[in-house]
Amino acid sequence: MAAENPVESLQEEVTCPICLEYFTEPVTLECGHNFCRACIGQCWEGSHTAASCPQCRETVQRRNLRRNRQLANVLEIAKRLSLQAAKGAGGDGVCERHQEALKLFCEDDQTPICVICRESQDHRAHTVVPIEEAVQEYKEKIQVHLKALREEQENPFPIFLQKQTQTERRKIVSEFQQLPQFLEEQERLLLAQLEKLDEEIVRFQNENVSKLSQRISHLSELVSELEEKCQKPASEFLQVRLSEKRRCRLPEKISPELEEQVSGFSQKTIVLLEALRKFKANVTLDPDTAHPQLVLSGDRKSVRWGHIRQDLPNNPERFDPEPCVLGSERFTSGRHCWEVVVGDGPYWAAGVARESVSRKGGISHSPEGGIWAVERDWSQFRALTSPATLLPLSRVPSRIRVCLDCYQGQVTFIDADDEVPIFTFPLGSVPGERIRPWLWVWRARLSLCP
Repeated sequence: MAAENPVESLQEEVTCPICLEYFTEPVTLECGHNFCRACIGQCWEGSHTAASCPQCRETVQRRNLRRNRQLANVLEIAKRLSLQAAKGAGGDGVCERHQEALKLFCEDDQTPICVICRESQDHRAHTVVPIEEAVQEYKEKIQVHLKALREEQENPFPIFLQKQTQTERRKIVSEFQQLPQFLEEQERLLLAQLEKLDEEIVRFQNENVSKLSQRISHLSELVSELEEKCQKPASEFLQVRLSEKRRCRLPEKISPELEEQVSGFSQKTIVLLEALRKFKANVTLDPDTAHPQLVLSGDRKSVRWGHIRQDLPNNPERFDPEPCVLGSERFTSGRHCWEVVVGDGPYWAAGVARESVSRKGGISHSPEGGIWAVERDWSQFRALTSPATLLPLSRVPSRIRVCLDCYQGQVTFIDADDEVPIFTFPLGSVPGERIRPWLWVWRARLSLCP
């Protein structure tokens, strides 16, 4: 925009386009543009390529800088005109007391002064520098503070906190890398003890088969004798007495050693289950994948079937028309468990799915379709194998624990209320790719345990 008066136009002509201040030792490039000698030198500093004009970008020779004496003379005239204009307008560039230009800066009082003020009693003992020098010094201080602020903006956390979090991260990773080995050892130990316990139970049964047969035979004879006695006349009935040798003996109790082994195995099983709970994942639902008729809670921990279809973007990640939703978490390694509260809803399914599972149109609820899950279809409870496996449960669970083992490629479903296994997909059935929690909801409400 053009300046409003000739003085402002002249000031624009004597202003360096780099520092936006009056020229200091103005020099002219080959292209005709003018700059302060220090500004253009700083602009080219550190550059190993051909020099170019900061304004027009034309390539120039560095050694062809020419001092512009005419521009320096015009600069002095512009300064005097500016001073006169400031005096006429009572501007801040003129000392109000002496009507002289404010060319000096008192560092003690932190204020601009003129040359007459410098010799006065107020400032004679103070440290005084040219105002341009003071401006440059404060610009440098501002640049230092600006650099520090930018570094803090890019890296708001102190270095020592970063190192501490890195150390803690390494410790956590190391501990969790050791957990799988510990659990595998515990699993092998408990399975070996369970096998030994089975052998003890079978041996106990075999040892007592003959004794039980003898007791059954004895009881049969005793029943026949009592029935025969009941048929005798009254005079003979009271005279008949059973031999003490033929009285029934109580069955032998299970040995205390066997009871102790069973009790000890139960305690170790509880310890293992507690260790498995350490792999519990905090799963939330991904709203971008939810079918338009599924309503998610604000904390994305529960989902229910809605009777009204929501107006949602038909993005590629969204299931349609299947009423499904995926968890936000993606698992590629490790062991992870989470629990789903299924309540008494009549139609639902819960499990895991591939990241690449089909979202549009009909999908196959089976491992071939990228889904490993169990479902309730009114009165039937099934594992979604191919074909589906009917699970003859004594009751439908209200809370299901899903256990994903990425190391073994296996998914296990457990009744979380009584810790009873429901179904396990075989080892290696889950491929080594991104796996996500998966829910299918119709006329039901499912919640993820916090």
